[in-house]
Amino acid sequence: MAQHNIELFANSTEIARRAADEVLAIARAAVAARGVFSIALAGGSTPKALYALLAEHPDFRGAMPWERSLFFFGDERHVGPGHADSNYQMATDSMLSKVALRPDQVHRIKGEYPDTAKAAAEYEDEIRRVFQLAPGAFPRFDLVLFGMGNEGHTLSLFPGTKALHETRRIVTRNWVGKLYTERVTLTAPAANAAANQIFMITGADKACALKAVLEGPYEPEQLPAQMIQPADGRLLWLVDETAGSMLSRDISK
Repeated sequence: MAQHNIELFANSTEIARRAADEVLAIARAAVAARGVFSIALAGGSTPKALYALLAEHPDFRGAMPWERSLFFFGDERHVGPGHADSNYQMATDSMLSKVALRPDQVHRIKGEYPDTAKAAAEYEDEIRRVFQLAPGAFPRFDLVLFGMGNEGHTLSLFPGTKALHETRRIVTRNWVGKLYTERVTLTAPAANAAANQIFMITGADKACALKAVLEGPYEPEQLPAQMIQPADGRLLWLVDETAGSMLSRDISK
């Protein structure tokens, strides 16, 4: 396992503020360097608070290079826009609809398709087109955001599922038997090609899994979050005190 850059916070509000600072800094640096900022968004309550900060707080709303930003999604449930479980809908409600964006700046996964394989293939094609990728290449997102489930899953990479073994695709479908549903998700290799990766982990129910992910043996079949390690980039873990309560003193800071 690579060395971990871990920061502990009192609560999810502090994590959202720290994450907003990071997003702004990464976005401005990317635009200065290449004229565009690309981010893959995550679902969940802490990302929702982050998105609201970016869109509404005066420290961020006017400073973000919105007109030069491209928004993607790390994964999506098998639902369409407007559904309460849709990651796209959450991001739209909390951020994307509150700032001036062109339609071509937001790239969503078509979770409403009955065939999730079609949704995955179309999304991969769209990413390849936007990033102008050569065959077999992975996109280099400026930033990918992650959460983690209390069993160690991230994106829609769940323990014991087939998507864990995908090494060539950017996007894949994934059958999650314990939830009796399909998901569409970025693959681990695609996520690992990003320049920056940020996990946001909150809640006492995550403590045991987080300790196992960060301090235990490398067992990605059990703990898929262990698969997220940048090929050439920066990985940051933002953790609240309850989620980090089981971590050893020498690994946390």
